[in-house]
Amino acid sequence: MIKAGIIGVTGYTGIELYKLLRSHPAASIAWLTSENSAGQRLSDVFPCPWDDPLLALEDAPLADADVVFLCLPHAASMPAVAAARAAGARVVDLSADFRLHDPAVYQRWYGLAHTEPALLAQAVYGLPELHRSAIATADLVANPGCYPTSVILGLAPLARASWLHGQVIADSKSGVSGAGRKARLNNSFVEANENLSPYSIGYSHRHIAEMEQELLQAAGGTVQEAAGRSPSHPVANFRIIFSPHLLPVSRGILSTIYVTLPDGVDEKAARAVYAEAYAGEPFIHLLPPGQLATLHHTVHSNRCAIGLTFVPGSTTLIVTSAIDNLIKGASGQAVQNMNVMFGL
Repeated sequence: MIKAGIIGVTGYTGIELYKLLRSHPAASIAWLTSENSAGQRLSDVFPCPWDDPLLALEDAPLADADVVFLCLPHAASMPAVAAARAAGARVVDLSADFRLHDPAVYQRWYGLAHTEPALLAQAVYGLPELHRSAIATADLVANPGCYPTSVILGLAPLARASWLHGQVIADSKSGVSGAGRKARLNNSFVEANENLSPYSIGYSHRHIAEMEQELLQAAGGTVQEAAGRSPSHPVANFRIIFSPHLLPVSRGILSTIYVTLPDGVDEKAARAVYAEAYAGEPFIHLLPPGQLATLHHTVHSNRCAIGLTFVPGSTTLIVTSAIDNLIKGASGQAVQNMNVMFGL
């Protein structure tokens, strides 16, 4: 039985992770932490039937866990990951702190210096469909962001075929839970309900760094090349233009991605590279011709649904990619990574 500790259990991703691990046939909960609710029970913070005690991080018996999951904001994970690794636990970090290979790139996008560059060099980007073999032997896995999961899975087969070039436009919409549980004005019911709001559009959202890093590697670039690119220049011969939106639903992400394919690439060839890339992947649902990915394909599951639409008389491919932001975009993918790490 894998003993799992969760740091930061009282956010949306933390409670989703707790529920998944409670029903996992090969895992048990070792301990839970919550900085804001330490000393209380889980049922005091969430309306649920579980009375597990909530500890402060400094009181958590880190060495009692085989794997530690961190559901903390960026920057807060760095010292906690270091402490968990020092205690001998393997780690799956759900923050952004260990996703970008180069500390200078992290500082450029997140505005602060990385305090654990040695651990950063050991971290594996936790997208099993791209990095399963590296995840299997990793002691530190950086769980991907929710938007990047939908976009990278939607584009990775094209990157592997070297068919990404020019501007690639990703228009993505996320449920309100993607912004976390902390109260913010734009996430309040009156602001979000019956509304659709773009934010950080163009080339400004931090998740672009993950998308370009991973797609460059998928296209055959080295880790060093992916880490060293500048955010003000295209990666390889393509550039991601990203437009995220806040959608007035609780959960789910739908990314609609516009790609110009090379001359001579037809629908049959494109579908073949997707089929080959995701053959045997249990959570990828490649939809048949004529079907588009929707939130209902994936919410409350660890699946990613991908639809391909070819614009007649052009070289334009429209990719629709849907996930549940809290499961495949966060906690479910974290458990998937744990399964790979422990050979399940």
